[in-house]
Amino acid sequence: MTEEVQFVIDAAQEMMDKAINHLELELGALRAGKANPRMLDTVMVDYYGTQTPISQVANIGTPDPKTIAIQPWEKTMVEPIERAIINSNLGFTPMNNGEMIRINIPALTEERRKILVKQVHSEGEGARVSIRSARKDANDEVKQLEKDGLSEDEAKTAEDAIQKQTDSFGEKIDKIIKAKEEDIMKI
Repeated sequence: MTEEVQFVIDAAQEMMDKAINHLELELGALRAGKANPRMLDTVMVDYYGTQTPISQVANIGTPDPKTIAIQPWEKTMVEPIERAIINSNLGFTPMNNGEMIRINIPALTEERRKILVKQVHSEGEGARVSIRSARKDANDEVKQLEKDGLSEDEAKTAEDAIQKQTDSFGEKIDKIIKAKEEDIMKI
């Protein structure tokens, strides 16, 4: 396989990896009834005029399966962190004792679980679309290389490799979605 073709395949794999990473990040933020520090990954705090991820201004832990504890590194950050959590629309009610913030994660209802499963499948479909888009871009580049002098056999081999890659990433998405769905539906 030529260097150019290998570059196209590697670029496609990189795009597919990004789609998987994005899916895992999005699913990590979905709450499945258990406390997880990643639920707060999307929360940004006003830190001296700069929007900063909450994990960069506080220590986040889970002392038990139903509680998230946030210990700010500076006492003055307790109020801004509490405000940021309330304004994040995650549906959490933080409790502030002046030194740290606790968030109790309520148990999920059956209806809420079904809604979350639909959201998981929607995120999974978004990742599949990204992977198919990466495959299309890679195949277009291979076709362009073929017009520029790449042999037909090498082009076919490259397209087969890209398809195998696409199938492999599709299976990864299925496994990730299945695991998250089981996690959500487990009581």
